[in-house]
Amino acid sequence: MVSVLPTNSNLDTWRDLPAVQQPEWPDPGELKAVVDELSQLPPLVFAGECDQLKDRLAAVARGEAFVLQGGDCAETFAGATASDVRNKLKTLLQMAVVLTYAASVPVVKIGRIAGQFAKPRSKPTETRDGVTLPAYRGDMVNGFEFTPEARTPDPRRLLRAYHSAAVTLNLARAFTMGGYADLRQVHAWNQDFVAESPAGQRYERLAGEIDRALTFMQACGADPAEFHTVEFYSSHEALILDYDRALTRTDSRTGLPYDVSGHFVWIGERTRQLDGAHVEFLRHIRNPIGVKLGPTTTPEEALALIEKLDPEREPGRLTFITRMGASRVRDALPTLVEKVTATGAKVAWICDPMHGNTFEAPSGHKTRRVTDVLDEVAGFFEVHRALGTHPGGIHIEFTGDDVTECVGGGAEISEADLHERYETACDPRLNRSQSLDLAFLVAEMYRQTH
Repeated sequence: MVSVLPTNSNLDTWRDLPAVQQPEWPDPGELKAVVDELSQLPPLVFAGECDQLKDRLAAVARGEAFVLQGGDCAETFAGATASDVRNKLKTLLQMAVVLTYAASVPVVKIGRIAGQFAKPRSKPTETRDGVTLPAYRGDMVNGFEFTPEARTPDPRRLLRAYHSAAVTLNLARAFTMGGYADLRQVHAWNQDFVAESPAGQRYERLAGEIDRALTFMQACGADPAEFHTVEFYSSHEALILDYDRALTRTDSRTGLPYDVSGHFVWIGERTRQLDGAHVEFLRHIRNPIGVKLGPTTTPEEALALIEKLDPEREPGRLTFITRMGASRVRDALPTLVEKVTATGAKVAWICDPMHGNTFEAPSGHKTRRVTDVLDEVAGFFEVHRALGTHPGGIHIEFTGDDVTECVGGGAEISEADLHERYETACDPRLNRSQSLDLAFLVAEMYRQTH
């Protein structure tokens, strides 16, 4: 196969193609000034870290590891605080411990964090009481408040997104490398949670088993460094192309371009057009990348995406994140997996059980049933088990806070409870208890497939 390695001269070819879901910036001159400033700022992540994640994802594609990717639907600038970042990491760490210990599988931990400040929208405008304004597209673009001032896209928000991402990554690195992620902290992560939560009580029993195992290993003289720190990677949807392009840098080791706004970036279901700007831009960067695939995706489209984004069939380069919906995953997924696998392409398959299962409650709140989320994950595992392929991970929207945004779970949140703590800036998220429920179920299903 002819090598099609990207060169820096290709990084702006996307500008000649249709770019959907982009803001209508009112002042092109101001946008250019912001982009020029962004292009001079230090990288948020490093190319070597992206390569390391690519190696980890190659192990996932080979069936040797499992991805846990999760975090906010849409980060907010106000959420870049120590407590918010710690709570999200705490939930991710607890889920990872459940999966690692209960399923006996290495877990690649990726946060939807430090860059997930923009969201695609189904409609460009929103109407309330006869007033129509631009839709909220995330803090990177405009404000959540329903006023003309807040909803006007402001390119200066791109700079604020960069600085909020830098603060968030700094906190995440401090927590994951500075002792907070030490496996001997498994009980401490649960102290505020165990008494009132069935999932917390189940986790506490597992933490006791881990404690005993660690004590035994230390008595035998083993105390690996992996017990004290964890590898943690950042990710976001590469939606606002001016932002991701401005943060693309040439790696001094190889002379190749990396999007240093995050370790892993993905193309959404609404932006994966083969002849579109997003696919064109991402095919020229060397990060590991993902593509969301909805239930209408054809095998031909999936294979064409592989040809565009991973022509050299590089292990760990491409991840398919399927978002089918609980009612369709068992019918829509098998043909995709079968046809892609038959080509020999080594993609990682991850299940997003959130986005295909959204509905509006009578109260007007957008919500999801935990039973639907669990059912889509179950269908994902069933399909891979039947085909003899590897269910490579889950991609979820969660928060470390005790919100009431999704219906059901061990906490038994009802539609009547949604108003109590409905705090998301966009889509409904699993709370901590619901996230742990999911982790235990996934661990059980993983054991059954291995």
